Amino acid sequence: MYTNTAHNIYTQNNVGIESPYKLVSMLYEGVLRFNAQAKKAMKDGDVEKTTYWINRSVAVITELIAILDFKQGEVALYLDGLYGYQINSLFNANANDDTTKIDEVSGVFKGLLEAWRETTDVA
Repeated sequence: MYTNTAHNIYTQNNVGIESPYKLVSMLYEGVLRFNAQAKKAMKDGDVEKTTYWINRSVAVITELIAILDFKQGEVALYLDGLYGYQINSLFNANANDDTTKIDEVSGVFKGLLEAWRETTDVA
């Protein structure tokens, strides 16, 4: 389920990864952090920074798609569709200057992070 690609993102930044489960948690947290920055930039009217932060968030979500293991069943298929929808929502948020879309995506990832932590005991 976990490829070296995701691991390399963080090792390049000199962040030690305790486990692949911790990595997914960190990726979810990254989406939330980047979305918060994008929302702030959007409220400040800074189009360049908004685009930068949305692109960062999309890159993380794209990595989450890349590490899905479709041999594990329908959950991977569900997450693939969900992640794709979140990417589209972020692009729509950017195109339409819509912070509510960013909030919706953040809400989804907060729920995913909570569920992930409950099922993997990753804090």
